[in-house]
Amino acid sequence: MAESPTVVAVINTNPDIVRLLRVNLEAAGYLVFVLHIETIKTGGTDLDAVLTQHDPRVVVYDVAPPFELNWRFLDHIRGSAAFRGRHFVLTTVNVNRVQQIVGTDETVYEVVGEPSDILEVVRAVKEATRARSLYPQAMA
Repeated sequence: MAESPTVVAVINTNPDIVRLLRVNLEAAGYLVFVLHIETIKTGGTDLDAVLTQHDPRVVVYDVAPPFELNWRFLDHIRGSAAFRGRHFVLTTVNVNRVQQIVGTDETVYEVVGEPSDILEVVRAVKEATRARSLYPQAMA
């Protein structure tokens, strides 16, 4: 029996970047679905249902300006039960400003639409899919 493709969620606000990520991730063999940050924030998406239905192993999350506000929202969703056990690959348009404002030393990939940016994110997703689950399945 063939193994089903790994599912990746892309959470981003820029349609052009979403398209580039989707095309490149799908070319690498991933099944991709997109969530928009604003619909999550406003409750326009039943996040638990979407995550249960698609069950992404990796979430590519873009930290958009205003960086501090959106970093706090990232912390909020990463701490929720719906995201438990999922790996995050973080992107932004300005890594230096994100690190300066939120004081993180977490790996964040700068994505401005160049092919090398996108391929770096695809490589990070590949690494994340090889990593062990963040939480035992029994807790998920």
